[in-house]
Order: sequence, then C-alpha cells, then structure tokens
Amino acid sequence: MPQKTRIIGIDPGSRCTGYGVIDSDGFRHDYVASGFVKIKGEELPERLGMIFTEIGGIIEKWQPQTMGVEKVFVSKNIDSALKLSQARAAAICSGINAQLDVGEYTPRAIKKAVVGSGSAEKQQIQQMMKILLKLDFDPQNDEADGLAIAICHANHMHVKALGIATKVRGGRWR
Repeated sequence: MPQKTRIIGIDPGSRCTGYGVIDSDGFRHDYVASGFVKIKGEELPERLGMIFTEIGGIIEKWQPQTMGVEKVFVSKNIDSALKLSQARAAAICSGINAQLDVGEYTPRAIKKAVVGSGSAEKQQIQQMMKILLKLDFDPQNDEADGLAIAICHANHMHVKALGIATKVRGGRWR
C-alpha cells in the first residue's frame, strides 16, 4: 500500500481563510481536520499578519508535508483581487516558512478535480467533500474549498509521481 502524505489546502481570503487537512496516498483521501480563520482587524497589514500567524499555527498543529493553495482569479473588482492576492501571499509565506512545497491551482482546476466540472457551484463542492471524505457534518464554504484544494493537490502530486505527462492549454506537454 502506498505511503500517505499529509496535505493542507488553503482557500485564502482577506476576511475568511479556509483550510482543510487530509492524508492521501493518491487514491484514498482521509479527513484529518478543517475549518476557517475569521480575519479580524480593519487595516490590511494587520489582517495579513493574522493570516500568516494563524495558518502558521495550523501548520504547526497538524504537521502537513505539503500545501495546496488556490490561485487568484481576476474578477471585475480589481481592488478585491489585489487584497485576495495579498491574503494568498501571507498564507503561502506561512507554508514556505514551515518549509512546505506549495502547489497552486485555479478555481476551475479544483472544481474539476472534485466535482468533475470546472463550473461547479459552492454547494456541489460542499456535497462532494461530504461524500469523498465521509464527513458526518456539513462543511462551511471556505473549509469545503480548503478540503477540495487539498484533494486537488493530492491528485496532482499522484499524477506527477507516476510521471504521467499532462497536456496544458496551447498544446504543450509537461
């Protein structure tokens, strides 16, 4: 039986950052922990410091070996995208500070990995996390996203370990 890897998935946000921790061998994913950090403070630097500190504490508690993080998508509100980028950077810095490798995934890739459709709704992700991880509770949106990111990262790591080339946009193979 392949060895399991502990993975943390982070759904960054400047007001609420979700996380999910799983153990995975690439085929089976076991739930370890999940939750979200409600970010306090009015000033952005204060909130970013809280993300860095809180995610660092979660990493210390659950001891993941690797981290997956959602990539920023640019929406209509550029100010929101910039704040999200900074929240994401604070979470990534926590992972790097703990010497974790960090994988980055688009929202579409995450949804496709866990639901099978890149345009899945939040409720579908929550339901799939409940099914795939055999949860006996309804995960909150941000924590379900954190778990989905962890599963996406596990799948990506497994494919990479097998040496399977994947075709990316533009027809390139990697």
